[in-house]
Amino acid sequence: MFSGINAIQAAEAPIPLWPLGAPGALGNQQKDIPTLTPYVPDKPKGVAMLLIPGGSYSGIYEGQAEPFALWLNEQGITAFILRYRLGSAGYRYPSQLQDAVKAMRYIRGHSAKWKIDAKRIAVMGFSAGGHLVSSLLTNPQDGDIESTDENSQISSRPDLAILCYPVISMITKPHKNSRKNLIGESPSDELIRKTSSELQVKTGLPPCFVWHTNEDKLVPPDHSLLFATALHKFAVPCELHLYQQGDHGTGLIGTEHPWFDDLFFWLRAQEFID
Repeated sequence: MFSGINAIQAAEAPIPLWPLGAPGALGNQQKDIPTLTPYVPDKPKGVAMLLIPGGSYSGIYEGQAEPFALWLNEQGITAFILRYRLGSAGYRYPSQLQDAVKAMRYIRGHSAKWKIDAKRIAVMGFSAGGHLVSSLLTNPQDGDIESTDENSQISSRPDLAILCYPVISMITKPHKNSRKNLIGESPSDELIRKTSSELQVKTGLPPCFVWHTNEDKLVPPDHSLLFATALHKFAVPCELHLYQQGDHGTGLIGTEHPWFDDLFFWLRAQEFID
């Protein structure tokens, strides 16, 4: 499934998303500088995937970053890892969403550089990264920064979205650490609802692939079920997989899990890859 491509050869240098400083930056250390790291396959198929790792909005879990970028490279998919600003560094919503919107616009705005079809750019997020994906889908306007930047008018809408055991709700069985890091200890009711993505779904969202496990003890499968139900209500194309076994993080690179094959079956059905 994964042959372990040499990471040093595969990764390009990280690209600072905000060369003049991120909006509301609290400093100029690494934690204040969100980046996008490209991974280009030997034989690219002209499609791209923005990868958003999880980590409870307190860190970037690297097991959901480079290993998946290299795995996608093996399928001919150009991958971009987003390392976004975190609640543990003092950044609250919508700072992370600003970074995700900026990343999507950067990839699409520079698609010719990497020979990417600007209409075949997907996004994949894990756990809290899945929540950031759901926010990018449902509330991109919250991450929109008025700017004269050349990419500011480019669409930040992904063409497909993959949510892996995502955090979704800040109301129903919320993941406490993700909620605290994203919206603080005493958020308003309005902010709680705005960041509960099951309440923000609307028509016209891109097709979604959502998966979870029944045994997930950290982020209950209710999150994926709530989101998939909302997608269905608004006629958004969605494929939902609820696997019987496996705790949070099941299905990482180096393990055998049916979601790998199920995902690529779906990507082919969406004509994302051949």
